Amino acid sequence: MSVGIRVVLLLFPVALFSQLWQADFTQAQEQARQEQKPILLVFAGSDWCAPCKKLDRDIWQSETFKAYAAQHYVLYKADFPRKKKNKLSQEMTIANTALAERYNPKGHFPLVVLLDEKSAVYGKVGYQKGSPQDYLDLLNSFLQ
Repeated sequence: MSVGIRVVLLLFPVALFSQLWQADFTQAQEQARQEQKPILLVFAGSDWCAPCKKLDRDIWQSETFKAYAAQHYVLYKADFPRKKKNKLSQEMTIANTALAERYNPKGHFPLVVLLDEKSAVYGKVGYQKGSPQDYLDLLNSFLQ
């Protein structure tokens, strides 16, 4: 196998994971409608919220979650970083703030909201200690 093919095969999972998280909530809604999948909306403070970082590291970055989510969810992260170097565009900040006003008015971080394809809430949860499969089971319990 050539070096080029090996590099592509090694980078494919990284590219796939980065593509899982939608960059725009409107696009996430459209994808959810087209694919008839729920939206997993995550409110995070990526550079200041310790439980958010733990949720990202232990759940979102796990192979178990990535494989399942690729088939069953549309993902969108509404991030609220505080450090100047991580500042989002004004457009993204406004969009995430509007989502927070609607789905996270109490400002809980992290907050994971499972929505139907029309953006109605199935359920909400914060950080929960456990395996990625435990977290997926909890999220899927909202669908029943």
